[in-house]
Amino acid sequence: MNPTETPHPVRLDVQLGRLRLANPIAVASGTFGYAREMAGLVDLARLGAILPKTITQEPRPGNPPPRTVETACGMLNSIGLDNDGIEAFIAEKLPYLASLAPATIVSIAGRTQDEFTRMAARMDAVPGVDALELNVSCPNVTGGVDFGTDPDSCRRVVAGVRDACSLPVLAKLTPNVTNVVAIAQAAEQGGADALSLVNTCLGMAVDWRRRRPILGNVLGGLSGPAIKPIAIRIVYQVAAAVDIPLMGIGGIANINDVMEFLVAGATAVQIGTANFYNPTVSVKILDALPDALARLGATCVADVVGTITKQ
Repeated sequence: MNPTETPHPVRLDVQLGRLRLANPIAVASGTFGYAREMAGLVDLARLGAILPKTITQEPRPGNPPPRTVETACGMLNSIGLDNDGIEAFIAEKLPYLASLAPATIVSIAGRTQDEFTRMAARMDAVPGVDALELNVSCPNVTGGVDFGTDPDSCRRVVAGVRDACSLPVLAKLTPNVTNVVAIAQAAEQGGADALSLVNTCLGMAVDWRRRRPILGNVLGGLSGPAIKPIAIRIVYQVAAAVDIPLMGIGGIANINDVMEFLVAGATAVQIGTANFYNPTVSVKILDALPDALARLGATCVADVVGTITKQ
Protein backbone atom coordinates (compact mmCIF):
# COMPACT_ATOMS: atom_id res chain seq x y z
CA MET A 1 0.00 0.00 0.00
CA ASN A 2 1.16 3.48 -0.80
CA PRO A 3 2.06 5.26 2.47
CA THR A 4 -0.28 8.12 1.54
CA GLU A 5 -3.29 5.84 1.10
CA THR A 6 -5.87 5.51 3.86
CA PRO A 7 -6.37 1.88 5.01
CA HIS A 8 -9.73 0.41 4.08
CA PRO A 9 -12.01 0.65 7.12
CA VAL A 10 -12.89 -2.55 8.96
CA ARG A 11 -16.60 -3.36 8.90
CA LEU A 12 -17.97 -4.17 12.35
CA ASP A 13 -21.56 -5.18 11.52
CA VAL A 14 -22.48 -8.81 12.14
CA GLN A 15 -25.41 -11.09 11.33
CA LEU A 16 -26.98 -13.40 13.90
CA GLY A 17 -29.47 -15.33 11.82
CA ARG A 18 -32.25 -12.84 11.06
CA LEU A 19 -30.79 -10.28 13.49
CA ARG A 20 -28.26 -7.73 12.27
CA LEU A 21 -26.10 -5.84 14.77
CA ALA A 22 -24.09 -2.73 13.99
CA ASN A 23 -21.15 -4.32 15.82
CA PRO A 24 -20.49 -7.50 17.82
CA ILE A 25 -20.35 -5.90 21.28
CA ALA A 26 -23.44 -6.39 23.44
CA VAL A 27 -24.06 -6.04 27.17
CA ALA A 28 -25.38 -9.10 28.98
CA SER A 29 -28.73 -9.41 30.70
CA GLY A 30 -28.65 -8.71 34.42
CA THR A 31 -25.46 -6.65 34.27
CA PHE A 32 -26.67 -3.43 32.66
CA GLY A 33 -30.01 -2.81 34.31
CA TYR A 34 -32.52 -1.47 31.79
CA ALA A 35 -29.86 0.80 30.18
CA ARG A 36 -31.19 4.09 31.58
CA GLU A 37 -29.06 3.54 34.68
CA MET A 38 -25.91 3.49 32.52
CA ALA A 39 -26.72 6.40 30.21
CA GLY A 40 -24.51 8.86 32.08
CA LEU A 41 -21.51 6.55 31.89
CA VAL A 42 -21.70 4.85 28.49
CA ASP A 43 -22.39 6.15 24.98
CA LEU A 44 -25.27 3.73 24.52
CA ALA A 45 -25.58 4.50 20.81
CA ARG A 46 -22.29 2.76 20.13
CA LEU A 47 -23.30 -0.66 21.43
CA GLY A 48 -24.30 -3.47 19.12
CA ALA A 49 -27.10 -4.67 21.39
CA ILE A 50 -28.52 -4.21 24.86
CA LEU A 51 -29.97 -7.15 26.78
CA PRO A 52 -32.00 -5.81 29.68
CA LYS A 53 -32.60 -7.74 32.86
CA THR A 54 -34.50 -11.01 32.35
CA ILE A 55 -38.26 -10.68 32.68
CA THR A 56 -40.86 -13.25 33.70
CA GLN A 57 -44.60 -13.54 33.16
CA GLU A 58 -45.48 -12.37 36.66
CA PRO A 59 -43.45 -10.20 39.07
CA ARG A 60 -40.79 -12.08 41.05
CA PRO A 61 -39.29 -10.97 44.37
CA GLY A 62 -36.09 -12.90 43.74
CA ASN A 63 -34.04 -14.88 46.21
CA PRO A 64 -33.33 -13.97 49.85
CA PRO A 65 -30.19 -11.91 50.58
CA PRO A 66 -27.26 -11.95 50.51
CA ARG A 67 -27.50 -12.22 46.73
CA THR A 68 -23.94 -11.58 45.60
CA VAL A 69 -20.47 -12.40 46.82
CA GLU A 70 -17.08 -11.59 45.31
CA THR A 71 -14.86 -14.57 44.55
CA ALA A 72 -11.35 -15.01 43.20
CA CYS A 73 -11.52 -13.83 39.56
CA GLY A 74 -15.26 -13.39 39.56
CA MET A 75 -18.48 -13.21 41.49
CA LEU A 76 -21.34 -15.41 42.58
CA ASN A 77 -24.87 -14.15 42.24
CA SER A 78 -28.19 -15.53 43.35
CA ILE A 79 -30.56 -12.76 42.29
CA GLY A 80 -33.33 -15.17 41.36
CA LEU A 81 -34.74 -13.19 38.41
CA ASP A 82 -36.05 -10.35 40.57
CA ASN A 83 -38.27 -8.29 38.21
CA ASP A 84 -41.65 -6.55 37.94
CA GLY A 85 -43.09 -8.85 35.27
CA ILE A 86 -43.68 -8.57 31.54
CA GLU A 87 -46.45 -5.97 31.57
CA ALA A 88 -44.49 -3.56 33.76
CA PHE A 89 -41.47 -4.03 31.49
CA ILE A 90 -43.52 -3.20 28.39
CA ALA A 91 -45.09 -0.14 29.99
CA GLU A 92 -42.14 1.26 31.94
CA LYS A 93 -38.84 0.00 30.51
CA LEU A 94 -39.30 -0.86 26.84
CA PRO A 95 -40.15 2.66 25.54
CA TYR A 96 -36.74 3.97 26.63
CA LEU A 97 -34.89 0.94 25.28
CA ALA A 98 -36.74 1.22 21.97
CA SER A 99 -35.62 4.84 21.62
CA LEU A 100 -31.95 3.81 21.60
CA ALA A 101 -29.84 2.96 18.56
CA PRO A 102 -28.62 -0.52 19.61
CA ALA A 103 -30.75 -3.59 19.06
CA THR A 104 -32.92 -4.51 22.04
CA ILE A 105 -32.76 -8.24 22.74
CA VAL A 106 -35.29 -9.01 25.46
CA SER A 107 -34.39 -11.85 27.82
CA ILE A 108 -37.39 -13.91 28.91
CA ALA A 109 -37.70 -16.81 31.34
CA GLY A 110 -40.69 -19.07 31.92
CA ARG A 111 -41.56 -21.76 34.44
CA THR A 112 -43.25 -23.81 31.73
CA GLN A 113 -43.06 -24.16 27.97
CA ASP A 114 -46.45 -22.47 27.73
CA GLU A 115 -45.17 -19.44 29.66
CA PHE A 116 -42.27 -19.04 27.24
CA THR A 117 -44.68 -19.24 24.32
CA ARG A 118 -47.16 -16.76 25.78
CA MET A 119 -44.41 -14.28 26.64
CA ALA A 120 -42.96 -14.55 23.14
CA ALA A 121 -46.35 -13.88 21.58
CA ARG A 122 -46.84 -10.87 23.86
CA MET A 123 -43.44 -9.39 23.01
CA ASP A 124 -44.14 -9.93 19.31
CA ALA A 125 -47.17 -7.68 19.63
CA VAL A 126 -45.31 -4.60 20.87
CA PRO A 127 -42.89 -2.37 18.93
CA GLY A 128 -39.29 -1.86 19.92
CA VAL A 129 -38.15 -5.47 20.38
CA ASP A 130 -35.50 -6.69 17.94
CA ALA A 131 -35.06 -10.24 19.23
CA LEU A 132 -35.70 -12.55 22.17
CA GLU A 133 -33.12 -14.36 24.26
CA LEU A 134 -34.59 -17.42 25.95
CA ASN A 135 -33.11 -17.78 29.42
CA VAL A 136 -33.44 -21.55 29.71
CA SER A 137 -30.34 -21.70 31.87
CA CYS A 138 -30.61 -19.60 35.03
CA PRO A 139 -29.10 -21.61 37.92
CA ASN A 140 -30.82 -19.54 40.61
CA VAL A 141 -34.47 -20.48 40.09
CA THR A 142 -36.64 -23.57 40.15
CA GLY A 143 -37.71 -24.53 36.65
CA GLY A 144 -35.87 -22.48 33.97
CA VAL A 145 -32.58 -24.33 34.02
CA ASP A 146 -34.33 -27.65 33.47
CA PHE A 147 -35.18 -26.61 29.91
CA GLY A 148 -31.49 -26.09 29.25
CA THR A 149 -30.33 -29.45 30.57
CA ASP A 150 -32.51 -31.74 28.46
CA PRO A 151 -32.20 -31.63 24.65
CA ASP A 152 -35.83 -32.47 23.93
CA SER A 153 -37.15 -29.91 26.42
CA CYS A 154 -34.87 -27.25 24.97
CA ARG A 155 -35.93 -28.05 21.40
CA ARG A 156 -39.63 -27.88 22.32
CA VAL A 157 -39.29 -24.53 24.11
CA VAL A 158 -37.39 -22.97 21.21
CA ALA A 159 -39.80 -24.40 18.64
CA GLY A 160 -42.80 -23.15 20.62
CA VAL A 161 -41.38 -19.65 20.80
CA ARG A 162 -40.42 -19.69 17.12
CA ASP A 163 -44.00 -20.65 16.20
CA ALA A 164 -45.49 -18.02 18.50
CA CYS A 165 -43.63 -14.98 17.21
CA SER A 166 -41.82 -13.52 14.23
CA LEU A 167 -38.85 -12.21 16.22
CA PRO A 168 -35.35 -13.65 15.93
CA VAL A 169 -34.75 -16.15 18.74
CA LEU A 170 -31.54 -16.75 20.70
CA ALA A 171 -31.26 -19.58 23.21
CA LYS A 172 -29.00 -18.93 26.20
CA LEU A 173 -27.51 -22.23 27.31
CA THR A 174 -26.03 -23.46 30.56
CA PRO A 175 -22.52 -24.84 31.06
CA ASN A 176 -23.87 -27.03 33.88
CA VAL A 177 -24.41 -30.09 31.70
CA THR A 178 -22.36 -33.08 30.64
CA ASN A 179 -22.90 -32.59 26.91
CA VAL A 180 -23.66 -28.99 25.94
CA VAL A 181 -23.27 -29.80 22.25
CA ALA A 182 -26.39 -31.97 22.32
CA ILE A 183 -28.37 -29.11 23.90
CA ALA A 184 -27.04 -26.67 21.30
CA GLN A 185 -28.02 -28.97 18.45
CA ALA A 186 -31.49 -29.35 19.93
CA ALA A 187 -31.91 -25.57 20.10
CA GLU A 188 -30.83 -25.33 16.48
CA GLN A 189 -33.34 -28.02 15.50
CA GLY A 190 -36.03 -26.04 17.33
CA GLY A 191 -35.36 -23.06 15.08
CA ALA A 192 -33.03 -20.81 17.10
CA ASP A 193 -31.44 -18.05 15.04
CA ALA A 194 -28.38 -18.05 17.31
CA LEU A 195 -27.08 -19.36 20.62
CA SER A 196 -25.77 -17.42 23.63
CA LEU A 197 -22.91 -19.31 25.28
CA VAL A 198 -22.79 -19.45 28.24
CA ASN A 199 -24.78 -18.61 31.36
CA THR A 200 -23.13 -18.80 34.77
CA CYS A 201 -21.55 -21.89 36.34
CA LEU A 202 -23.23 -23.20 39.46
CA GLY A 203 -21.14 -22.48 42.54
CA MET A 204 -21.14 -21.85 46.27
CA ALA A 205 -19.38 -19.70 48.85
CA VAL A 206 -18.99 -20.65 52.52
CA ASP A 207 -18.33 -18.70 55.70
CA TRP A 208 -16.32 -21.35 57.52
CA ARG A 209 -16.23 -19.40 60.78
CA ARG A 210 -20.00 -19.46 61.02
CA ARG A 211 -20.19 -22.80 59.19
CA ARG A 212 -22.85 -21.41 56.89
CA PRO A 213 -23.26 -20.65 53.19
CA ILE A 214 -22.82 -16.97 52.36
CA LEU A 215 -25.58 -16.67 49.77
CA GLY A 216 -29.13 -16.60 51.04
CA ASN A 217 -30.11 -19.18 48.43
CA VAL A 218 -27.00 -21.28 49.25
CA LEU A 219 -26.03 -21.78 45.58
CA GLY A 220 -25.40 -19.15 42.94
CA GLY A 221 -24.06 -18.54 39.46
CA LEU A 222 -20.33 -17.95 39.03
CA SER A 223 -19.37 -15.35 36.42
CA GLY A 224 -16.32 -13.30 35.50
CA PRO A 225 -12.80 -14.21 34.34
CA ALA A 226 -12.85 -17.49 36.28
CA ILE A 227 -15.29 -19.03 33.77
CA LYS A 228 -13.73 -17.69 30.56
CA PRO A 229 -11.80 -20.89 29.73
CA ILE A 230 -15.01 -22.91 30.15
CA ALA A 231 -17.00 -20.52 27.97
CA ILE A 232 -14.39 -20.46 25.20
CA ARG A 233 -14.19 -24.26 25.24
CA ILE A 234 -17.96 -24.49 24.83
CA VAL A 235 -18.00 -21.93 22.01
CA TYR A 236 -15.28 -23.88 20.23
CA GLN A 237 -17.08 -27.21 20.61
CA VAL A 238 -20.50 -25.91 19.65
CA ALA A 239 -19.20 -23.95 16.65
CA ALA A 240 -17.99 -27.23 15.17
CA ALA A 241 -21.38 -28.88 15.68
CA VAL A 242 -24.01 -26.32 14.58
CA ASP A 243 -24.58 -24.05 11.60
CA ILE A 244 -26.08 -21.07 13.43
CA PRO A 245 -24.13 -18.10 14.87
CA LEU A 246 -22.96 -17.91 18.47
CA MET A 247 -22.70 -15.10 21.02
CA GLY A 248 -19.86 -15.70 23.44
CA ILE A 249 -20.33 -14.83 27.12
CA GLY A 250 -18.08 -15.39 30.11
CA GLY A 251 -15.30 -13.34 31.65
CA ILE A 252 -14.87 -10.81 28.84
CA ALA A 253 -13.05 -7.74 30.13
CA ASN A 254 -10.79 -6.50 27.32
CA ILE A 255 -10.14 -6.66 23.58
CA ASN A 256 -7.98 -9.79 23.88
CA ASP A 257 -10.89 -11.64 25.48
CA VAL A 258 -13.19 -10.59 22.65
CA MET A 259 -10.75 -11.71 19.97
CA GLU A 260 -10.29 -15.08 21.67
CA PHE A 261 -14.04 -15.69 21.53
CA LEU A 262 -14.25 -14.58 17.90
CA VAL A 263 -11.50 -16.83 16.60
CA ALA A 264 -12.90 -19.71 18.69
CA GLY A 265 -16.21 -19.43 16.81
CA ALA A 266 -18.36 -16.60 18.26
CA THR A 267 -19.84 -14.04 15.86
CA ALA A 268 -20.58 -11.59 18.68
CA VAL A 269 -20.05 -11.33 22.43
CA GLN A 270 -21.84 -10.15 25.53
CA ILE A 271 -20.01 -8.32 28.29
CA GLY A 272 -21.36 -9.08 31.75
CA THR A 273 -19.55 -8.97 35.08
CA ALA A 274 -17.01 -6.40 33.87
CA ASN A 275 -19.82 -3.83 33.62
CA PHE A 276 -20.05 -3.79 37.43
CA TYR A 277 -16.49 -2.67 38.06
CA ASN A 278 -15.71 -0.95 34.75
CA PRO A 279 -18.93 0.47 33.27
CA THR A 280 -17.16 1.93 30.22
CA VAL A 281 -15.49 -1.34 29.25
CA SER A 282 -17.76 -1.93 26.26
CA VAL A 283 -16.86 1.30 24.48
CA LYS A 284 -13.17 0.86 25.25
CA ILE A 285 -13.34 -2.56 23.60
CA LEU A 286 -15.13 -1.04 20.62
CA ASP A 287 -12.35 1.53 20.28
CA ALA A 288 -9.77 -1.26 20.12
CA LEU A 289 -11.72 -3.68 17.90
CA PRO A 290 -10.94 -2.31 14.40
CA ASP A 291 -7.20 -2.37 15.10
CA ALA A 292 -7.31 -5.89 16.48
CA LEU A 293 -9.22 -7.15 13.44
CA ALA A 294 -6.86 -5.35 11.07
CA ARG A 295 -3.87 -7.03 12.73
CA LEU A 296 -5.26 -10.33 11.49
CA GLY A 297 -5.74 -8.93 8.00
CA ALA A 298 -9.51 -8.84 8.38
CA THR A 299 -11.79 -6.39 6.61
CA CYS A 300 -14.86 -7.46 8.60
CA VAL A 301 -15.66 -9.41 11.76
CA ALA A 302 -16.73 -12.49 9.82
CA ASP A 303 -13.19 -12.84 8.45
CA VAL A 304 -11.90 -13.99 11.85
CA VAL A 305 -14.87 -15.93 13.26
CA GLY A 306 -13.98 -19.57 13.85
CA THR A 307 -10.52 -19.26 12.30
CA ILE A 308 -8.69 -20.96 15.16
CA THR A 309 -6.34 -23.73 14.06
CA LYS A 310 -5.13 -26.73 16.00
CA GLN A 311 -1.46 -26.80 16.96
